Amino acid sequence: MAFSSFQEFIVMGGYGFFVWLAFGGTFLGLGLLVLRSVVARRHLEKACADHMRRQERLARRQKQERSR
Repeated sequence: MAFSSFQEFIVMGGYGFFVWLAFGGTFLGLGLLVLRSVVARRHLEKACADHMRRQERLARRQKQERSR
């Protein structure tokens, strides 16, 4: 479909509101999904690092107890 002006492109034959609302909702949803994924990844990386430090502390403690 060819539009003769930018205004016609925005209005899209009377359906522009619904079309742009759908685009906006889609991009908002995708943006929130990306944001949630980034936050979840940071949380998981922190939890893994905490777990590794805990495991190293336990291993050192067990080694010290065996050497006594």
